[in-house]
Order: sequence, then C-alpha cells, then structure tokens
Amino acid sequence: MKNPVAGALRALGIFNFRVWTVGALVSNIGTWMQRVAQDWLVLTQLTHHNASAVGIVMALQFAPQLLLLPWSGLAADRFNQRKLLIFTQAAMGLLALALGILTISGVVQLWQVYVFAFLFGSAAALDAPVRQTFVGELVGDEHLHNAVAINSTSFNAGRMIGPAVAGIVIATVGTGWAFAINGLSFAAVVISILLLRKSELSPNPRTRHSAGGFLEGFHYVWGRRDLRAILLMLFLIGTFGLNFPIFISTMAVDVFHADARGFGLLSSIMAIGSIVGALFSGSRQKPRFGTLLAGSSVFGIGCIFAALAPGYWWFAAALILVGGAALTFTNTTNSMMQLTTEPALRGRVMAFRVAIALGGTPIGAPIVGWVANHFGPRWALGIGASSGLAAALVALYVQFWSTGLEDAEFSPTSSAGCPIDGS
Repeated sequence: MKNPVAGALRALGIFNFRVWTVGALVSNIGTWMQRVAQDWLVLTQLTHHNASAVGIVMALQFAPQLLLLPWSGLAADRFNQRKLLIFTQAAMGLLALALGILTISGVVQLWQVYVFAFLFGSAAALDAPVRQTFVGELVGDEHLHNAVAINSTSFNAGRMIGPAVAGIVIATVGTGWAFAINGLSFAAVVISILLLRKSELSPNPRTRHSAGGFLEGFHYVWGRRDLRAILLMLFLIGTFGLNFPIFISTMAVDVFHADARGFGLLSSIMAIGSIVGALFSGSRQKPRFGTLLAGSSVFGIGCIFAALAPGYWWFAAALILVGGAALTFTNTTNSMMQLTTEPALRGRVMAFRVAIALGGTPIGAPIVGWVANHFGPRWALGIGASSGLAAALVALYVQFWSTGLEDAEFSPTSSAGCPIDGS
C-alpha cells in the first residue's frame, strides 16, 4: 500500500529542491511576519482603523503585477533564472530592512508605506514568474505538480508560523522589528540558490530576443480556451476573494476586538487549512479541471460561513475551510498552466497568471476596503463569497458545455492545450 504522505512529498527526494525548500521556508516566515506587521501598522498606528488605507496598500503592492507584465514574463523566459532570483530576492530584503529602520526609528508615515509597497511589489512582479518556473528547473516536469504543492505547503507553513511570531514581536518589541526580521530572512533564499548543484538543474529553453515576445505570449494564451477559462476564474477570485489582509484585520479588530496576538493567530489558523489543501493537491498525480470547480465552490461557501460567524473561534474555523479551498484552487491553476504550456513560453504564461491573480487586487482591494468601512467586514466577506461562486459557475460552464478539458492529459500537445499555429 502506498504511503499518501510520502507520495505528497516525493519531490523532496531531489537535493536541489530540498535546499530550495529550506531557504524558502525561512523567507516565507519572514514574509508573513511583514504582511501582518504592515496591516497592523496601517490599521492601528498610522490610521484609525481605516480599511480603505489597507486596501490602498494592497493595491499599490500588487499593481506592478499588471504594470510590468510586458517585461516580467519575458525576463523569466529569456534571462538566467538563478541570477535573476538572486537579484529580486536581495532587492526585496533591502526594502524590508529600510522600512524596518524607518518604523523602529519612529519616523514612518503612511505615504512612505505606500511607496515601499509599490517598490516591493515591483520587485515581486519580476520575481514571481521566475520563481514559479524555476521549480521546473529544480525537479523537471515529472515532479512539477508535486513540487508546486510542496512550495505552497512551505508558503503556508510560513503563514502559520509567521503571523503568530509577528503578533508576539509587535506586542513585545514593536512593529518595525517584524520588517527587519523579514529583510534578514531573504538571505536564506539567496544562500540556498548559491548552494544548488548546477549540474543537476534542468534548465528550460531560453527564448530568443524578440520585440514581439510579449505579444507572442498573449496570442498563445488567447488561443487556448482552457487557459482563458482558468484566467477568468483567477481574475474573479484573485480580485475580489483573495483580500485576506482586509477580511482578517477588519474582522479581528472591528468585530471581535482582538489585540495583535489575536490578529496574528487568525492568519496562522487559516494556514492550517492551506497546508491541508496543499498536501491534498500534491498527493494527486495530475491536475484536473474538476478540482478547480470543487476549490472555487468550497471557497465561496467558506467565505459565507466566515461572514456569518457569531464569534472569534467560529470565524477561525471558517478560515481553515477557506484556506484549504483557496490553496487547492490556486495550486491546481499553477500546475495546470505550467504543464500544458510550451517550456519556452512558460515564463510569459505564468506572468499572465500572476498578473491576473494578483494584479486585479488594485481593483478589488479598494472596493472591498470601502465596503468594510461603510457596511462592515461581514459584507466585505460577502463579496469574497460571490467571487468564489461566480468562478464555480465558470467551471460548471466549461465542464458541461465544453469537451476535452476534463479527460485531456494536459500536456502541451493534447487536444485541450494544443499550441496555436502548430508551433
């Protein structure tokens, strides 16, 4: 009998991926510390519980995903991914340290947080498609789906540990130290990249320099009905559903009147569900469209439960359900889009994925923040629920009125994912 846990962790048998995972886990803990600290700083120290300000920070942090889309994916397909990752990770570490110094010294202002959010988002926009496609170089296509799931498990282990640690750090020594610790944590990723065995990497083909590189990626995505459906679902949930900093912070502070520890604990509890979702996704041999339908449906239902939660612990339990559904959905889109895309185009396709999933935040976050301010956090969660249910309707349409997607083998040469123009 096969061990399901061993199956879910099989990519860790590869040395380079083990080293990468350790460095990423340390950095993920720091990243989640900063996310909680940033929301707490804006919501309680620089404003008087202004959810719209949190929404503006989110919008500025994720806007570069759209603004830099013509270059971020092409850079991932064209340049040496190891070197590019070292640059982007170091840049984000320095920005976190700088914000930490401003906060510790007591001179930080709201406009400065806005500026740092935009700069951090710009570095992250270049980093994301490289980091996601670099996993393929570490493990190859055979273990890619499993490696994506393990990456998400690491990310959400950081989400489970980081916010709780952030709450303690904020309550004991101050918000700025959470930023400083995150800045130092990026060194773990840089060191892990330097320790990789180059001879064991499986580099993806590099694209040739072309003035129409971005348009080539756009036409490829537009010519794929399966990718169009996935991106529409990502837009709905990414724009209006993945606004957890607003949902959790406003519910914690305004509804349940929690302190910094209680706020951080909610994010950690949500990560429990996310880890379960990631392990479930990793245990499956290949991604399927039906998983997207299940994930988006449960996400919408979970947001409804969270909106109606009568108390703190009921809300925490609902977040476990929401976290598991969100990770199942996002992991499946990641694996499905990479495994069905020509290797030389993966960076650009994944840049579209990140831009749609996160770049919609500048649209959704201010709207959700405004609703939370004027109608209450529970109504804001209602918007998240609607996004999940709307995405589920898209998946239902694809399954009942399109053919070939569920039963396709999801390879670049399958009928559901054949490249345009026969290339």
